[in-house]
Parts: sequence; C-alpha cells; structure tokens
Amino acid sequence: MARSRRTSRRPHGRRRRATTALLVTALGLGGGLATCPASAAPAPAHRPAATARLAPPSFRLADIPMKDGTVLKADVFTPAPGTPGADRKGHYPLVVQPASWGQNDLEYVAQGKQLAAAGYLAVTYTVRGFWRSGGEVDVAGPKDVSDVSSVIDWALAHTPADRQRIGMVGLSLGGGLTLMGAAFDPRIKAVAAMSGWGDLTNSLYSGGTRHLQAAALLAAIQAPTGRRSPEYARMLAALFDGRDMPKVVRWADTRSPATYVNRINAHGTAVFLAHAWGDSFFNPSQLTAFYQRLTGPKRLELRPGDHATQELTSLLGLDNPTWKSARRWLDQHLKGTGGDRGLRQSVDLEVRPNGHHESYPDWRAISSRTAHLRLGGPGPLETGALGGTAAGTGWHKSVVGGTDSGADGGIALLAGALDQVAALPPTVLVPLLPRRSAAVWQSAPYAAAQHLRGAARVHTQVTAAASEGTVFGYLYDVNALGVGKLISHAPQSWSGKQPGRAFPLDVSLFTTAYDLPAGHRLALVLDTKDPMYGGRTPRGSGVTFGSTTADPAELALPLR
Repeated sequence: MARSRRTSRRPHGRRRRATTALLVTALGLGGGLATCPASAAPAPAHRPAATARLAPPSFRLADIPMKDGTVLKADVFTPAPGTPGADRKGHYPLVVQPASWGQNDLEYVAQGKQLAAAGYLAVTYTVRGFWRSGGEVDVAGPKDVSDVSSVIDWALAHTPADRQRIGMVGLSLGGGLTLMGAAFDPRIKAVAAMSGWGDLTNSLYSGGTRHLQAAALLAAIQAPTGRRSPEYARMLAALFDGRDMPKVVRWADTRSPATYVNRINAHGTAVFLAHAWGDSFFNPSQLTAFYQRLTGPKRLELRPGDHATQELTSLLGLDNPTWKSARRWLDQHLKGTGGDRGLRQSVDLEVRPNGHHESYPDWRAISSRTAHLRLGGPGPLETGALGGTAAGTGWHKSVVGGTDSGADGGIALLAGALDQVAALPPTVLVPLLPRRSAAVWQSAPYAAAQHLRGAARVHTQVTAAASEGTVFGYLYDVNALGVGKLISHAPQSWSGKQPGRAFPLDVSLFTTAYDLPAGHRLALVLDTKDPMYGGRTPRGSGVTFGSTTADPAELALPLR
C-alpha cells in the first residue's frame, strides 16, 4: 500500500483562508475581480542600472487579432531586463492565461506580475464574447481553441517569448481551455488547469441527469458580461427544457478534453490538475476519470471546497497552495528547475474533514480494499449488511416519487464552500427524514475510523410506475445525535423502462476522500428529487427499491 504523508493544519488559519475564499467567490459572481485596474499600473520606464535586478516587470495592454478578424483584449507582463530565466537570446518561457467564465484579462494581474517577476513572459486575455473582446461566447469550442494558438502566435511575434517553452494556466473556463489547447497545439509543453473540466458532458449531465442549478448560475454569471452565440443559446435552452439532449451531448463532447485525450498523450504535455471535492459546476469524478487516461507527466491535487474557492485568494495576491503548486509545475517543465523540491507525478489529497494530506503514486493506489455492505429492509445498517434483513434475502422499500425528502446535494457554490470554511457540508437529521419520500439505511456505530477513498457505488433493483425517472443517492456521516453530514452524493436517471417491471440500477457517487470518525455511523439515503438537478420522476408516481437473492442490493465502499 502506498505510503501517505500527513500534515497538521491550524484551525484559525484554515478559517481565515476559507473566509477570504468565500468573499472572493462573491466578488467573482459580481464581476468585481475583473475590474481592478489599479493593480495593473505600468512599471516605471527607467531605473538605475544598480537596481535593475529589482525592477518590477513591465505591463501593457494589447489588442490581439484572431484569424477571423475578432480582436481579443489582453495584458502582457514582461520580465525586467536581467531577470533570470531567459535563454541566450533573451527569450523567456511563455505562459498564456485565458480568463475565467465571465471575467476579463485583468483577472490575473497579480499572477501575471508574479510570473513575470519569476522570469516568465505572461499573456492574459479575455476570452472571445466576454467584456471588450470581440465575437460571441463559444464555451471552449473550435473558435476558442483556435484563439489559443493565435494568442501564442502573436506572443511569439511581438514579445521576447521562447517558442520552445510554452505553457498555459487557467481557472474554470480558463482551465478547460488550457486542456483543449494542450490537445490542439503541440507547442504547449505544460499546463495547469484549476477548477476546470476534463469532461463537459459529464459535468452538465452526469448520470443522465441535467445539472440545472449549476447551469443556471453559469448563465447568470455570463449574462452581464458575455454575448451568447446562437449555438450556445440553443444548447442552453435545450438543457433547461430537457429536450434535444443528444444534440446537447454532442455539443458538450466537442468541448471536452477527454474526447481528445489521445492527442494530449501524443504531444507529451505535462498536465497539472487541481480541483475541489465539492465543485458543484464540474464534479470531481469526471476529472479523476480524465486524469487516469493521461499517460504523460501528470499531477492531481484535490482539496475541500466548491468551484474555484480553493484558488481565488491568489487573485488578490495572497499566498495560495494551489497556485504555488501550479508555478512549481511550470518551473519543472518549462525551466527544468526544482530538483528535489519539484512536484512528483502523483496524486495529493486533502482529506475531509480533518485536513490531513496524503500522497499516492497514482489514483488506483488511494484505496486498498472494497467493503460490500448488503442493503436489507428497514432497520439499522450493520457491518456487512445495511438494514435488518439477513443478507441475500428479498425485500422492497417504496417511496412517493418526485417529492423532496430534505436530503439534498445543497446549493451550488455554497455547499462546498461551507465545507471548506467550517467542515459543514449539507446536513440533515437522519431520524427525521420522511420515509414516505426517502429510503434510508443506517449502520451501527463503527468501533474504528473508516477511511473512504474514491467513489462509493450503490446497486439496487428499481420498480417504477413511470417509464422514466431519477434516483439521487446520498452517503452521510452520522454522529450520536443523528446529525448527518453529507460525504458524497450523485444522481442517476433512467428512461424507456416498462412500468411495473424491476430493473437493476447502479448509482456511482462522486469521488471523495473522507475519514469517518470512530463511534459514527454511515447512512445511505435514496430519494427521487433534488433542487440542484432536473429529475425525471413524475410527482406522486411510485418508486420501489428492492433486492433479490439472485441480485442482492449493496453499497460498495472503497476504503484505505
């Protein structure tokens, strides 16, 4: 089993960092982060030779023309003369930074200045369709991908950028674009994608279920600063209405780095991925699946939080572990520096809720065994069996479909952020959950801590009164008072089933790393409505969960 590394964390420091992240998230939703030009004052034109090495990087605004005539607004940060990192011709490694969804080129002012001071030529730009850049929002489509290469072309022609040392760094939309750039431009040697996506289809439609709350928030963030293309407007309307979903899937597939992972592998691009366990826009499971398909140099870091809450403090110029790791990754793969201090090609996990860190050589090493807990009838969930019925016997449990039990995934952007701030994910009183709307199984208290690592999976038989429907699975950490804190959840939909006939259903919960304390219980809840998603179960229709001797229902838990 892989050796783990654990580090302690001061609670007051954690709260301070997390509170700042929440504030920045709120500012980001209002566009405040992208309107801070005071931080981008140009460097003085002349400095005495004796202090040249201490001179700040230069900064200038630029208009960069694209192949179709669209002009993108950009910032250029150039190292001061004499800054270490240049080759013999005075060329510096280039780092291209596309702005996040709804933000502009000034988003990365603090990072651009820091990169230039460290010997990088940094070009940050507003993605087409947003703010003062021309064109219409393309959502990492063919035009956006072509723009990445055009920005690189411009930088090589108009700045002292080294064509042999090109990297990209991005957050959110910028993170998705860095990976798409790696797939389509072999000149890019290293990328750092933070809170981005590997699979946009899985992010918007995992388990065949529309992630409506996240899509609505993304649309709301885009509306004040972006101009929708007709294609994007059609796909968004179809997603909200639940129609033409095969077209939406094809549209999202073309914008998914996972579709082109073989190109990234062929290019040998060094890929750094950072993500949050509770990212309500781009779930962590789609990213870990993408990571496992990469064959070149790669590293994955996962921490508690929601979309972009782990990284945003750096945009204020504050110290940030995620951005620090991204910089070290660039140092290794663009400058060849780092030595023993360089980042390993590995997986680094910050475990919930205690903040311990563990490192593994690859994703498969994070769990060493799987516990299979049988689901039984109503009653306590015991070691080896969930419920009071003997393992392997038949049972069924019915709920009224389309009704909310109160067990939910939380509120997008807030649920994961509260987990980061106060170790307070979505919480329920398990004994009070209405059995009319939810099927509930609960374990006896565990004598020893249980270390969950990976994606738990629920298998059951479903008999429904309607031909289509949706099940939501929730796994809770339950204390002695019956308070359940959400460990993980996920939706799973079905269609085209014969009403009244049982069929098998698997629900793969979103991946996580969670330590269940000794003395606590596990609770599994299945229901058919969650405000975060667009479910298919008709309100009032019957849904029955069951098990047979030939096909027993179970919860599979990956453990370390």
